[in-house]
Amino acid sequence: MRSQAREIAFQLIFERLFVKDSYIQDEEFFAPLKKSEDQEFAKSLIRVFDDNRESLTEIISSKLIGYEIDRVYKVDLAILYLATAELTYFQTPHQIVINEAVELAKKFSTEKSSRFVNGVLSSIVNKVNKPQ
Repeated sequence: MRSQAREIAFQLIFERLFVKDSYIQDEEFFAPLKKSEDQEFAKSLIRVFDDNRESLTEIISSKLIGYEIDRVYKVDLAILYLATAELTYFQTPHQIVINEAVELAKKFSTEKSSRFVNGVLSSIVNKVNKPQ
């Protein structure tokens, strides 16, 4: 299930905010995902984060109003990285990405985080979908 794959990817991205080592090769993290395509989807999300962290940081930072990126709760930041990676580098409809991110915020973060994540991601969608 893609929701579960996103949750696992979120957890590993959260971990990557604190440690330099990548555990993407450690299959135990992906064991709850029964389908190989879900495992590959989670791994792809993490690879995109690892390979594009600087540009993802720029995208997120440009949409934070009244916040510096280093002051954002790490849980919220990991959710934003995950969703921004999917919005930018995958073909998933933005409504699904935002909904999944909001659900992760409700499950793992503060009471106000879901609104914060929704607002930032909505701004990012407007930027990504805007013709250049």
